[in-house]
Amino acid sequence: MKKSNWLKLYNFWPPFLGAGIAIKDVSEDFRHTEVTLREHFWNRNPMGSHFGGSIYAMTDPFYAMMLKQILGPEYTVWDKAADIRFIKPGKGLLSAHFNLSEEQIEWVRQRADSGHKAEPVYHVEVKDASGDVVAEMEKTVYVRRKTNEAPTITSP
Repeated sequence: MKKSNWLKLYNFWPPFLGAGIAIKDVSEDFRHTEVTLREHFWNRNPMGSHFGGSIYAMTDPFYAMMLKQILGPEYTVWDKAADIRFIKPGKGLLSAHFNLSEEQIEWVRQRADSGHKAEPVYHVEVKDASGDVVAEMEKTVYVRRKTNEAPTITSP
């Protein structure tokens, strides 16, 4: 999928649109993505800061989506696990940057191409406008190369 189509599709995806989440930038090679979360009255918690679910949502799918674009349709890619740690209340405009190095991508590709599953763990920080970390996320992504072989069935 082209970068421009990706941006249109996900910036108007109802869970992101309703939460105030916007993809600000995606590199042409899908190795870097910047996402923001704007504060609105509908995405604040009762204490007046960002709802934690919106902060999680802004970090949720990006490593899996980036890897899927980079690796292509020959690979199964999905989110496997997540751990979020809230550091301080998030207020105002929040941002997160997602980066995949060539070494990280090659490790995943080599592991999957050798017939094994790859389960890389990625880290991302959510920061406020002054650069303070408000949350830290750890994402585990599952990757396996698809096979076109039919399963072998043996009779008794």
